[in-house]
Amino acid sequence: MVISYNWLNDYMPVKLAPEELSHILTSVGLEVESMEKKEAVKGGLEGLVIGKVVECAQHPNADKLKVTKVNIGAAELLNIVCGAPNVAVGQTVVVAMVGTTVHPLNGESFLIKKAKIRGEESEGMICAEDEIGLGESHDGIIVLKDDVTIGTLAKGYYKIPDADIVYEIGLTPNRMDAMSHLGVVKDVCAYLSNRDTMPYISKIPNSQLSTLNSQPMNIEVELVDSSRCARYTGICIDEIKVNESPEWLQTKLKSIGLRPINNIVDITNFVLHECGQPLHAFDMKAIKGNKITVKTVADKTKFSTLDEKERELSNEDLMICNAEEPMCIAGVFGGLNSGVNNHTTAVFLESAWFENNSIRKTSMRHGLRTDAAVRFEKGADISNVLYALQRAAQLICEIAGGRISSEMMDVYPNHFEAKTIDVYFEKVRELAGKNYSVSQIKNILNSLCFTVIDENEHFIKIKVPFAKPDITMQADVVEEIMRIDGLDNIPFTGKISYALPSTTEGYKPDVKNQLAQLLVGKGFQELFTNSITNSAFYPGQTNIVKMMNSLSAELDCMRPSMLETGLIAIAYNLNRKNTQLKFFEFGKTYATSENGFIENEKICLYFSGNYIAEYWKQKEQKIDIYYVKGIIESLLFAMKPELIEEEGRLNILFQRKKIGHIEFVSNEKQKQFDIKQEIWFVELAWDAIRTFYEKQKLGFKGIPKFPIVKRDLAMILDKAIHYQDVQKTVKQAKSKLLQSVNLFDVFESDKLGIDKKSYAINLSFYDDEKTLTDVEVENEMNVIIQTLETKLGASIRGN
Repeated sequence: MVISYNWLNDYMPVKLAPEELSHILTSVGLEVESMEKKEAVKGGLEGLVIGKVVECAQHPNADKLKVTKVNIGAAELLNIVCGAPNVAVGQTVVVAMVGTTVHPLNGESFLIKKAKIRGEESEGMICAEDEIGLGESHDGIIVLKDDVTIGTLAKGYYKIPDADIVYEIGLTPNRMDAMSHLGVVKDVCAYLSNRDTMPYISKIPNSQLSTLNSQPMNIEVELVDSSRCARYTGICIDEIKVNESPEWLQTKLKSIGLRPINNIVDITNFVLHECGQPLHAFDMKAIKGNKITVKTVADKTKFSTLDEKERELSNEDLMICNAEEPMCIAGVFGGLNSGVNNHTTAVFLESAWFENNSIRKTSMRHGLRTDAAVRFEKGADISNVLYALQRAAQLICEIAGGRISSEMMDVYPNHFEAKTIDVYFEKVRELAGKNYSVSQIKNILNSLCFTVIDENEHFIKIKVPFAKPDITMQADVVEEIMRIDGLDNIPFTGKISYALPSTTEGYKPDVKNQLAQLLVGKGFQELFTNSITNSAFYPGQTNIVKMMNSLSAELDCMRPSMLETGLIAIAYNLNRKNTQLKFFEFGKTYATSENGFIENEKICLYFSGNYIAEYWKQKEQKIDIYYVKGIIESLLFAMKPELIEEEGRLNILFQRKKIGHIEFVSNEKQKQFDIKQEIWFVELAWDAIRTFYEKQKLGFKGIPKFPIVKRDLAMILDKAIHYQDVQKTVKQAKSKLLQSVNLFDVFESDKLGIDKKSYAINLSFYDDEKTLTDVEVENEMNVIIQTLETKLGASIRGN
């Protein structure tokens, strides 16, 4: 949420420094994530003055330049070379003097220096609108009326407001009461009151209308569903003139990033951000039959909204309708044909309370995350409805020349009862860990608009303001007391006590954390990507889980694979020149099935770039299949996985069951994400890995006491035979003394024979009870050689 410092000060009883205010906001739970200086016009027109052109002659060395003399009220005239086509004698102009920094609308700022332009001295610049950030025109210099006093500062002439400070507040979801400037000021005043002997009261604008009208409301209002629209207020205003808003109102809206539209719409937006209550203004001509009905409509009814899009309504969407048709999606978005336009002369101004769950579902269903919907879905303040209506009506009369043409209507059939909570003083002290006095507890709650309705020496019964729907129990009240007093003020005893849990279950290792640490040690970084993604990434896939209420067109399904969401992160890094990437991610994939939905947990690895950087002693080493296999084998060392090639990828098997695969990402997939660098991807079934490692028992094997005996063996085989076949065959010999098999050479030559190749392997033998003899090792070697000759047709070289 964005808050303006200048706007806050309109309601503050005292003016605080921006940094002090930032500290207070964070202290009371409204964490300031950023502070940014914001100017209505960049540079504030500093160094610009109003002058008059007293001479204007053709530049002797340039056809498109003029040499002028300009009076800015100083002792001497300024010589200025000007290229504007409309410059002429007698004009009142805006002048940037030497030493002034000019901030154009587009492009970088620059310093005005004394210079010679085509041989003629120039001591400043006569300005166009876009050159000083006042507008977009560059057709020529600004020409002002002749009655402006020479030497007047441009900042004063244009009435440029002082620079503002904009706070970006990380508001927690429960703080609906702070979603407005007045709501924020209330917290700040409570903070100040708790630290002073005098109360600090916010300056709430008067909403009393100066002109009332006792003429009965000629518009009938019917609440068909009063549970979802518990209160509906309205007033008629005529004789309005739709126009641009005054400068002060535009400045307020621009300060928080809103674009001014017209005075009526701007007033409703202003009141929304002032006091937190959404409003809507209907053109009176759109209220057919002089009737407003709050109800649902038939399923799949077509409705055009203000953004000129036709939407298909649900029979659960609450609508504001006239006697014939819907006019507005209640609490979410206005209709195309019922809002204020340039020809509007009379409006019906609405302020209402809508049930939060209903608004949230409708907003999500249509992807309309409007300011109004966000506030209603968090639980609006039903007691604020009438105040906001009166405040907006007052401003429409002042700014748009409006006249109140009806009485104030307030349909509130079932009045809400405020929640009451018993607050026990000892419980407050126990939960907070601080010995709060009774007076401090009462003062803080009073400053936050809680009302004490009963009390004795042990407790107070308080009435909760409607602005705080999240306060439901005593613990919530204690939290309010603590944040206003300051969490930093809770005393610390110097020790933390806690009870160890007792359990009959055995120890289970944290496999996820252990594998994560292993991967980090190998240079990987953990990745977190969104499990909601774009179905366009999976063309032709029929088992995708689609989102019923997607946040946007780009986030409309649950991912069936983690590759694509990982590629988004990889593309982001590559675009920022971070080209050496090794990521791992724990996540889930989703799919539909005949019985419903399937959810699988995965661990995925992503590789791109080099695993060894180039330096003076060694060339760079590119990530390849051998490096990827090495990582997988070290990660799953205890499982002793098999890697079997199938359909262009390596499947990873454990106990003859597939638990994952290694894949080289295709060029087509890389182009889909605008990636021009090779990517390797590994997907593993997390449940299989976790189950295996959780069942493993820790053990210790002593350091070998006797020598390990190594033998080399070279063989000639058909080219079609892979090394993994050799490795598997050697193990099938079932040697009790064989410890390991390693490939150290592959050789191909016509001398070996047609379609033949040579493998050279190293075999390690060991007996943990004695030193092996040559005879024992030779016997083992003979068994292995015989197995290779029989099963693979190997020809042993050297035999």
